[in-house]
Amino acid sequence: MSSSDPVIAVVDDDKIFQLIATRSIKATQFSGKILQFNNGSEAIQYLEEHANDEHALPDLLFLDINMPLVDGWMFMEDYISLKSRIHKLIRIYMVSSSIDPKDIERAKAISDIKEYVTKPISQQKFAALISEVAA
Repeated sequence: MSSSDPVIAVVDDDKIFQLIATRSIKATQFSGKILQFNNGSEAIQYLEEHANDEHALPDLLFLDINMPLVDGWMFMEDYISLKSRIHKLIRIYMVSSSIDPKDIERAKAISDIKEYVTKPISQQKFAALISEVAA
């Protein structure tokens, strides 16, 4: 694996979703690294620790809303304050089974969230999102 291979992070407390996401991502012929975090706190800690290592940072991050400790919204607050130390564009996709218009509008209001994606996510959708960073 070369240092320029893309990195994807899955931030979700649902182990089943992590497994399905990882399998779906690998099925798209993705050859990069997949990071898994059980909550926003673990993911923020990783970003802080690797802020100066752009090869370790994710190119793409799938972020669940409802998680223990630090949920998706709290993660975004922390990320926005940390962003100035990170010298890499991280495409963040908010993923949730919620179809609540308030959640969707709230996500759209945060410029660092590229898209709100409703679970379950099809392999085709993963492939489309990953193709943006794999190109």
